Amino acid sequence: MAEVNPYLTFLDNCEEAFNFYKSVFNREFLTLMHFGDNPAEYQPPANESHKVMHVALPIGKNTILMGSDTPNGTGIVTVGNNFSVAIQAESEEEASHVFNGLSAGGQITMPLGKTFWAESFGMFTDKFGINWIVNFAPNT
Repeated sequence: MAEVNPYLTFLDNCEEAFNFYKSVFNREFLTLMHFGDNPAEYQPPANESHKVMHVALPIGKNTILMGSDTPNGTGIVTVGNNFSVAIQAESEEEASHVFNGLSAGGQITMPLGKTFWAESFGMFTDKFGINWIVNFAPNT
C-alpha cells in the first residue's frame, strides 16, 4: 500500500478550512483544484465552479490531509461524519483488491473506474459505516 491519508468533505467551505489548516501547520498545498478547473465535459453548474474539487496539504512526515467540497444535491455530507480514509494504491490490481474487499457488504457511492485524474477511483461506505476512497494514479 502506497499511502493512507485522512480525507475531509465539506458542504461549501473547504478552501476556508484548508487555508486555516495551512496556517496552523505552516505548510503549502501540494494541490488545490476547483471544480471550475475540470475539463470542459466535466464542468459543474456556474454557481459551483468555485468549490474545491481536491486539495492536498502535507501535515507530517508521511501524512497528507486531503479534502473537497461536495456538489449541491449529492447528499453525501453529514457534519460529524464528513471524513474518509483515502487509499493511494500502488497498482490497478491493488486498487481493485482493496476496493472489492473493503466494500463487500457495504454501500458503493462511486464504482471503481477510470476518471480524468486516475486509472482507478472509487468511493464507498463499508459494512461498519466507515467511508473509504480508493485511488490509483500512476503518475502522481
